[in-house]
Amino acid sequence: MTFLLNFRNRYILIGDILLMLIAVLGGYVLRLELGAAFIFYFPSALWMMGTAVLIKPIVYFLFGLYRRLWIYASIQEMKVIALAVTTASIIVSLSMVAMFVQGFFVGFPRSVLMIDWLLSLAFVGGLRFSLRLIAENRHTSKAVAREGQLTQVLIVGAGDAGALVAKELQKNPQVGKTPVGFLDDNPSKQNNEIHGVPVIGKVTSITHIIDQYGIDEVIIAIPSAPGSVIRHVTNACRVKGIKSSTMPGLYELLGGKISINRLREVEITDLLRREPSNPDTKLVGSSLRNKTVLVTGAGGSIGQELCKQIARWGPKSLVLLGHGENSIFDTMLELQEIFPNLIIHPVIADIRNYLRLSSVFREFHPGIVFHTAAHKHVPLMELNPEDAVTNNIIGTRCLVDVAIKHAVEKFILISSDKAIRPVNIMGATKRLAEMIVLNAAGQQGQVFSVVRFGNVLGSRGSVVPLFKHQIAKGGPITITHPDMKRYFMTIPEAVNLVLQAAAMGHGGELFMLNMGEQVRIQDLAEDLVRLSGLEPGRDIEIVTTSIRRGEKLSEDLWDEGCKTRATQNPDIFQIEVDHQLSGEALMDAVAELARLADEGDSNTIVKLLDELIPGAAVEATPPASLTSID
Repeated sequence: MTFLLNFRNRYILIGDILLMLIAVLGGYVLRLELGAAFIFYFPSALWMMGTAVLIKPIVYFLFGLYRRLWIYASIQEMKVIALAVTTASIIVSLSMVAMFVQGFFVGFPRSVLMIDWLLSLAFVGGLRFSLRLIAENRHTSKAVAREGQLTQVLIVGAGDAGALVAKELQKNPQVGKTPVGFLDDNPSKQNNEIHGVPVIGKVTSITHIIDQYGIDEVIIAIPSAPGSVIRHVTNACRVKGIKSSTMPGLYELLGGKISINRLREVEITDLLRREPSNPDTKLVGSSLRNKTVLVTGAGGSIGQELCKQIARWGPKSLVLLGHGENSIFDTMLELQEIFPNLIIHPVIADIRNYLRLSSVFREFHPGIVFHTAAHKHVPLMELNPEDAVTNNIIGTRCLVDVAIKHAVEKFILISSDKAIRPVNIMGATKRLAEMIVLNAAGQQGQVFSVVRFGNVLGSRGSVVPLFKHQIAKGGPITITHPDMKRYFMTIPEAVNLVLQAAAMGHGGELFMLNMGEQVRIQDLAEDLVRLSGLEPGRDIEIVTTSIRRGEKLSEDLWDEGCKTRATQNPDIFQIEVDHQLSGEALMDAVAELARLADEGDSNTIVKLLDELIPGAAVEATPPASLTSID
């Protein structure tokens, strides 16, 4: 057998054989004691020992008991041991009965079979788990010897993730960290131990605990922790001058595995986390499983995350459509690494090219389309309104027309809160894109829907990368007004809710994600400075410029007078849209905008957008600075 080639498993095999003989003899002794009956039945004991030595090692090998590293044994391994020993004992018992019937020996006590099974279970399990105990004691001895050099770690969260962190730290003393205790607000966990590490208090007492136990580092191990908890912990660590790190949030872990190597420094996205709502995973899974899904803008921040979260639901294939070959290539590589069995079709195409889109749809027959491709950089679109029109409006019209022609099951447009009473070209063109999609749903009766949400943290061209760049240069950070507020959401959270909304859509819906409370841009800047290990005002100056005419101090989530209603998900609302273009009037307006874009008549484009969109004030807003915050 191949297991004989393994040095360590060879000794386990020898140990098993010795223990098999002891188990059989022990069964006879326990049943008969060392008397006349024992001598009478001893021939059957010899037959049973021979049978056990021949059968049991083969069964154990088939169950993989000689292919495992037992220093990492767990409950799962115990289940395998129990099944292997039981199977082997049944075969041995049947063999003994058959040999008795054939007259190989006079008789044998039947109860010995049960005793042998119990002893074998104890011996096989004991031998293997003793290897783990020896390994753990060796790690513990090394850790004690180096205790003065080990980093004292406090783990926030005594759940499954926290237990995993503690276990990994204990198993890997070479990391140089030892878990001192847990913090958890659950009263039932107080004064208990997990892997020998005590729960020593609640999160609210972290400052006192850090001083009392001489903590050097804090690890936040609560993937579902809201931003308020993370902010409290990181503030305490900052004041005490110690390091803090965290596991990724729940939405970030979709499709991944929680492990010690996923620990990272606390980021601004963690401070703005919200408690995740209870997603309807069954609904999302049934809407995506075994479907061919096409994502436009698959190389962008939202598109890439969409692809990763869609992939975990087992689509038939995933079509990555984008105009930038480098970003599509990056998305493809990341998906292949995480989901090696996923069928991926990378497509380089421009959504404004109707014939090219038609060819793509004929080749791949997508059943679901997520349309994220758009020009979204507000200041740049102010300087290039013609391209904003052709990409965001004409591109959407082309995609919708092709989707209708090829009878796509479901079409979801990703829109922006800047489409509400827009004051810039980007928002206005996204509002026209919404109208095109909702008009198609009304006229064709197909499942075409819109999902609208606000700013996402960390996307390309957003405020966070700009602030980080300014901090790296030593400042100053520039904001337009100290009271400027915006809605923010993390990319994984936004995408998860988009999938929820898409699964709920029946056609013609305009969904709005619950963006929570608006965040002051100045507070965001100060948080970023502190997360960089600096102090705002002392190390990095925050400079306020003047607010521009027509610029909003805060964003809107829907138009005034619009009715909203709740959905089955508390973080998703449906907006009832009235008084917007549709039918021939909309198509005529789109055609006119396309003509003006071809002619380069940006002034007339701006005037027409203001006329077409309720509450729009694009013309009243002067061109923005390229580094402004919108």
